[in-house]
Amino acid sequence: MSLNLTSSKLPLWPTRFGWAFLGLVLLTLIGCINYALSLGYGLTFLLSGVWIVTAAQARRAARTLSLSVQAPVEAVAGHEMAFSAQVRQAGAASPVTLRAWAEQNGRRVPLTASLSLGAGDTQTAALKVPDPVRGPLRLSDVRLVAHDAFGLWQAAVPVQVEAEVAVTPAPEADAPAPPTLAASGPGENGRRTAGQEDFAGLRPYVAGDAPRLISWRHAARSGQLVTREFDAPLGQAWDLNWTATQGKVEARLSRLAAWVTAARAAGVPFRLTLPGQALPVGSGDAHAVRALRALALHPPFPEVPEQPASSEFLTLPAWLGGPKTSEPHPTPLPAAPLQFSLLALGVALLPGLLRWPLWTSALVLWLLTYRGLQAEPGRKLRPLPPVLLLALVVVAALGLNATYGTLLGQDGGTALLAALLALKAAETRTVRDARLLTLLGLFVTSTHFFHDQGPLTALHSLLASVLLLAAAARWAGDPAAEAAPGPVLPRPLLGLSARLLLLSLPLAALLFIFFPRPDGPLWQLPINQGAKTGLADQISPGEYSNLAQSDAVAFRADFDGPLPPPDERYWRGPVYEHFTGQGWQQVRGRFAAPSAEPRPGAPVWHYSITLEPNGKPWLLALDVPTTLPQSALLTSAFQAATLRPASLRTRYEWHSQPALLGRIESQDRLNLDLTLPDTPDAANPQARALAASWRTLAPEQRVQAGLDVFRKGDFAYTLNPPKLPADNRIDAFLFGSKRGFCEHYSSAFAFLMRAAGVPARIVGGYQGGEVNPDGGYLIVRQQNAHAWAEVWLAGQGWVRVDPTAAVAPARVQADLGTALTQPRATAPRERTALERATLRLDALQNQWNTWVVSYDGEQQRSLLTRLGISGPGSPVYLLALFGVAALTLLPALAFVRRRARPSDPALLALHDLGARLRLPRGPGETPTAYAERAAGLSPAQAPLLRDIARTFNALRYGPQPSPEHLRQLRSLVKQVRRVERN
Repeated sequence: MSLNLTSSKLPLWPTRFGWAFLGLVLLTLIGCINYALSLGYGLTFLLSGVWIVTAAQARRAARTLSLSVQAPVEAVAGHEMAFSAQVRQAGAASPVTLRAWAEQNGRRVPLTASLSLGAGDTQTAALKVPDPVRGPLRLSDVRLVAHDAFGLWQAAVPVQVEAEVAVTPAPEADAPAPPTLAASGPGENGRRTAGQEDFAGLRPYVAGDAPRLISWRHAARSGQLVTREFDAPLGQAWDLNWTATQGKVEARLSRLAAWVTAARAAGVPFRLTLPGQALPVGSGDAHAVRALRALALHPPFPEVPEQPASSEFLTLPAWLGGPKTSEPHPTPLPAAPLQFSLLALGVALLPGLLRWPLWTSALVLWLLTYRGLQAEPGRKLRPLPPVLLLALVVVAALGLNATYGTLLGQDGGTALLAALLALKAAETRTVRDARLLTLLGLFVTSTHFFHDQGPLTALHSLLASVLLLAAAARWAGDPAAEAAPGPVLPRPLLGLSARLLLLSLPLAALLFIFFPRPDGPLWQLPINQGAKTGLADQISPGEYSNLAQSDAVAFRADFDGPLPPPDERYWRGPVYEHFTGQGWQQVRGRFAAPSAEPRPGAPVWHYSITLEPNGKPWLLALDVPTTLPQSALLTSAFQAATLRPASLRTRYEWHSQPALLGRIESQDRLNLDLTLPDTPDAANPQARALAASWRTLAPEQRVQAGLDVFRKGDFAYTLNPPKLPADNRIDAFLFGSKRGFCEHYSSAFAFLMRAAGVPARIVGGYQGGEVNPDGGYLIVRQQNAHAWAEVWLAGQGWVRVDPTAAVAPARVQADLGTALTQPRATAPRERTALERATLRLDALQNQWNTWVVSYDGEQQRSLLTRLGISGPGSPVYLLALFGVAALTLLPALAFVRRRARPSDPALLALHDLGARLRLPRGPGETPTAYAERAAGLSPAQAPLLRDIARTFNALRYGPQPSPEHLRQLRSLVKQVRRVERN
């Protein structure tokens, strides 16, 4: 029988997998908020868009479903029976689940069947009742549940159904012979009885009569069904009497059922006598069916056993204490979908595999590869034992903790998560586990943003998302359909995943721009970033020369106006004031705040710094910042610092202006900056004696005398100076090797100044920067790390002195490479073609950093102000957000609606007719039958509907169909008035 929708309102709610997917989105959103993962916002909002678009997809798929159900002719207690259901999808392809309840004797048993329907496809499913008991059994609460392609949503189509079957008792095995009696028939004065020999007459048709006994000639003349009866000579019939049986009710009925079955097989007439009911003597299939139905419906009915509860979506694996499966040999997962899921996981883990320790990457790849090979039917690979999996968990945790020092950090934590994910893949046995791999893969993809948020990482996250969503789609349909051999790469599903992600991009972009972004984290965790290339907390020989070996970017500086001249590009970092004899350290003491007076007429630099992650608290700025970013501070040594070290790429806005620093300075600090160690290993008597000879000079002349030592002393600038002894290193450098890098020159100069009575200290940071002509900004690399000196002069305060420039002016006027080869050069060398191409790529990277990675709450508020919106939370903001969000979803909704329509023009016209009448066509229902059914519901339009059916038949089956027929069909459909139904 064909079944129709009971309501135009289709309930829509997420599946268990959909709720878990939403939980993943919320979890990643919280992580993005706390750690300011700007690119993570993009992926999170993209997945949110997929979650919303697929809801419309599921609802649209549900509206194009139709169903017919056929009850079985006979059913026997204790033997599996099935209702036959034919499902048709008139729209786009979609996974469908047929759900119903089998009601019997006051109990309800859930029935389900899964199908994967193509566009315009019709399939037959069996709603199986495994062990029915005797009594009436009917279907209730029948629902067609349409899913989206990924199985995130389910839209239920409630249908009206009247499918019922009487479950007969199971015949008793080896039942004794039944009693017999002499039964007379109506002919020959009682000498004949019912039989199959001679024609006896006609009687009205009774449900269950065999079609071969129906008199079709009489039915054609009169229009009524009648059944032919036959008789035979008087003979013996079986007397199937309740009183001839013994025992409990079910045992008696079982024996009677055995007798009825035997009589039916032998063609013996019988009569049936039950308490309160009796069937006269008869024979044939119809008589046997009536007898068995009487046995099935005889009260009282037996109780239906309870069904076991279904398992939850998320459970622990058995080897971690989770529930064990009751199946001794569970059905293996199909090879192609599982191998594709493992491939998608491998792609999602790829950036980490290149970053984690070699043994961790090898372990992850081995586990994924082993599980993929084990899935192939021809290979006899045993599952990894639980004890081995548990041992691998312990080994991975201990090894990663030894490597990174913690398992809570971004490096150790993500590596451990990857190892656990690979172990979960190794013990995957069910569809639920396979779906869980998709969620974990998406989560691991988002963790890569802790380490990099560049364009390549963004492209990788898109590729991984396409693959993982396609893997989810392979598990959304009927798993049994995937068991057949097929390609590992599902190209249609890959295309569908890519299209849905593309349709979600407008909404993701809108949320990326307008979603409120806090200025600080929600909580702080002890995250160990590991060793980072950058300035150190103290200066020791070789520290800055080691940095000079790296061309990694330290930060990029964008200026609103012209760039400062090269000799003003000193990016101030940590200040070192305590000399130990071996090196210089920072001082944590509290000193009175010094003065800072802008130089009259000095330019004000407006610029932004995009700082690469370094794990250090100090910020780099030109002397001296007049405004500070939020959560930043300026120490008494004019060193900008933050309470939150840069663990991610961060953008800061600065205003700086050259100033007179510390003309009013704490005497305690000045005394500290005159201090030299008195130990014999740090006495440096030659340097002390040289500086003591300058004490009669004015302070400015002492500074020049110190610089003259380097200008006239045959010193050389090199990255590979000879190793200095542990004792009296300053003397060994000034009067021995005379070869060094910036830390050698600044350290020796500061020592000479202190010995000469001039307060001095060392400032670390960066000097210079490469101008990118494509972007007009400075690229400051680790090789630009530099150390210079500051001396305090009365009336002038702290004055910058760069003794390295006295030896190699090219270090300030040009670049490091030029300084090493041509120390006296005043301009950088010409760039090669490869270097120019690299700068163009860096310009793109800088734009990406500016508009994507560094987009924060301050930039968002500035953008909203330019748009005339007061800020997040205001009525105008909320109105604009929801309005624009609705507009961004229009392309996705149009795509979903278009996919739900048949591609065949003639079928599309019938689809539009069903939409106008709010009456879907049943599976297998001909256009003529559909038009007659619709005419019965809308009599005023009956002639028009019949014309539509005739035109469709002429177009589809006529001898010479023409485009005119199609235009006529479309015109007739448009004339049908729309029908509103509740």
